[in-house]
Amino acid sequence: MSDLSLPQTIAVWIVPVLFAITLHEVAHGWVARLFGDPTAMMLGRLSVNPIRHVDPIGTVAVPLFLLLLSSLSGTSPMLFGWAKPVPVTFENLRNPKRDMAFVAAAGPLSNLLMALFWALVMRAGVGSGALPHSAAMFLAYMGWAGVQINVILAVLNLLPVPPLDGGRIAVALLPGPWSWQLSRIEPYGIIIVLALLVTPLWNLIAGPPVMYFLQLFATIAGIR
Repeated sequence: MSDLSLPQTIAVWIVPVLFAITLHEVAHGWVARLFGDPTAMMLGRLSVNPIRHVDPIGTVAVPLFLLLLSSLSGTSPMLFGWAKPVPVTFENLRNPKRDMAFVAAAGPLSNLLMALFWALVMRAGVGSGALPHSAAMFLAYMGWAGVQINVILAVLNLLPVPPLDGGRIAVALLPGPWSWQLSRIEPYGIIIVLALLVTPLWNLIAGPPVMYFLQLFATIAGIR
């Protein structure tokens, strides 16, 4: 997508980024509701309206900054971001330790399902003979943007570092003493994640699963 102008790049990425981030949070709240916690529902956070979930920094400023950076450098954008976390009252869950694993896993799973959706959008754009060329190309570009942002968010959030979803899953599944030791990392979790993102460790740890899913969804989209 390095051949797109900055306005074109924003137009291609804005919808996939907004829904990748916000539906990730809705999925947490929806599964928490299934397991007995109505907190997100009572606060109106089960809405698919992105405005209810927007974090000015994580949903707007960070993705726009990364888009601008990629445009200036002439590279393809690789984005990530976050929304306002959906509140979960652990004590309301029927089995808090076990059920928290399901609540946490719902976010990355929603991203993989959205990646599948966007792969099908891309396939429609690539294979469309009925649409004008510009509209078909827009669908193809937007579909690939949706695949990329959702794969990156799914893999990133599955890292076993609290407060990421993978860390919460690990805390829920590990035996008591190990679970407690891992949970103590949470105050430093964001620093650990940022360190991973700005060092070669990100490509070393997350590169293989990211490439696997990108190739899988590219095949579904019909471009491999």
